[in-house]
Amino acid sequence: MPVALRKEKVSMEMKKIAISAKRQITIPQKFFSMLGFDTEAECMVRGNELVIRPVRTSTGGEFAEQILTDLIAQGYSGDELLVRFKKAQSQVRPAVEAMIGEAERAARSETAFASYTDVFGVEDEE
Repeated sequence: MPVALRKEKVSMEMKKIAISAKRQITIPQKFFSMLGFDTEAECMVRGNELVIRPVRTSTGGEFAEQILTDLIAQGYSGDELLVRFKKAQSQVRPAVEAMIGEAERAARSETAFASYTDVFGVEDEE
């Protein structure tokens, strides 16, 4: 079944900002409010761009029910369930970010594809 691709108009605003002698910048108030910045920002290099964005507060909680269901089905309970849950939950965000990065590289034709194992690694057997 063919998939229809929609071209969505992405708004882009730009403002020139100064960099202090201490390499500091000020995020324009309009951008600060529009993007929902609080007290911290994530800073990363993507290609030849410096990306500054609000810190994401998501820690994989959106997968909590699935993680717990899987661990309980594996027979974990009590303290061991809590330890395994925390470990699994801490791996969600890095895995999703790796998938996004790989998708961006594939979109730029820098790589063909990534397998499940490439992104998530091999499951620990403890």
